[in-house]
Amino acid sequence: MRGDDQRQSAMFSYISAEQRVPKDHPLRVIRTMVDAMLEELSPQFEALYSHTGRPSIAPERLLRALLLQVLYTVRSERLLMEQLDYNFLFRWFVGLNLDDPVWDPTVFTKNRERLLAGEIADGFFDQVLAQARQRELLSDEHFTVDGTLIEAWAGQKSFKRKEDSEQPPPPEVPGNPSIDFRGEKRTNATHGSTTDPEARLYKKAKGQEAKLCYLGHVLMENRHGLVVNTRVTQATGTAEREAALGMCEEIAGNGRVTLGADKNYDTKDFVRDLYELKVTPHVTQHTTGRSSAIDGRTTRHAGYAVSQRKRKRVEEIFGWMKTVGLMRKTRYRGVSRVGWTFTFAAAVYNLVRMRTLAEVT
Repeated sequence: MRGDDQRQSAMFSYISAEQRVPKDHPLRVIRTMVDAMLEELSPQFEALYSHTGRPSIAPERLLRALLLQVLYTVRSERLLMEQLDYNFLFRWFVGLNLDDPVWDPTVFTKNRERLLAGEIADGFFDQVLAQARQRELLSDEHFTVDGTLIEAWAGQKSFKRKEDSEQPPPPEVPGNPSIDFRGEKRTNATHGSTTDPEARLYKKAKGQEAKLCYLGHVLMENRHGLVVNTRVTQATGTAEREAALGMCEEIAGNGRVTLGADKNYDTKDFVRDLYELKVTPHVTQHTTGRSSAIDGRTTRHAGYAVSQRKRKRVEEIFGWMKTVGLMRKTRYRGVSRVGWTFTFAAAVYNLVRMRTLAEVT
């Protein structure tokens, strides 16, 4: 017998949030890990807030909401608040009851700025690594480094000559002026973006389109492919090697480690600096029209071939961060803001990876 299409919804529900969310839902494992990390971050949260005045959004709920934004590729805070309003799973993860009002997007954004100023992304990333270390998921001997372009939130029309950057657009089309820069030589030395002054015009390879962008760098451990360090820098030809050296200096311990990398890192200065840091460079040899800084003393060992195979897993990190983690084109301006979101996205990637490893083991 066909049932009736009744449009009247029930007024009351006696099923709790815990009962509605499936026991095997992937977010349950992540929620357990995140709650433990937020408990450790409580002293840092306490230092960010005044002890008087009206209560603001709880930083724990704020971070859980931002984590959902990365996990489910929600492009804006307004869309995130819309999801929180009617998505029961989102409400359960953040910690909102069904009757709790959703925050105004502007209020949510202003509260997020407090976390950015308090370097909470780095603290959260450190707590993720602490849990991974406790579960013995991290290698302390073998690493891989690489960098990727992060497209800036600025258009090509904003890239103007520095002496002309203060001039207003033509009065006939104030919103979207017509600009013809064909044939004009534009460099970072003579031009700058009026939208994001810290962005740089850059391309990683010949034949590619030059874009206003930043460079995001990660240091990956080779055992399970987890990110152990991050950097965001302005896009320059030497930024990848400079960031790699900075991250290598922060590797804990005094023992010798290996570092896999692509052929862009195959320079004599970089290899020499790595040896001074007690890091064995397992860098891909660059022999096209030149000689490599890596010789047979390194390539003859079996570990070199292993590092060359393992280093390709770093592309999985960049692929996830760009397709899921909102890092293909940043929504923020400036190195510090882009760096905050890049580090937070890397922490979320590690959480997803750790959940997968927990199921396998």
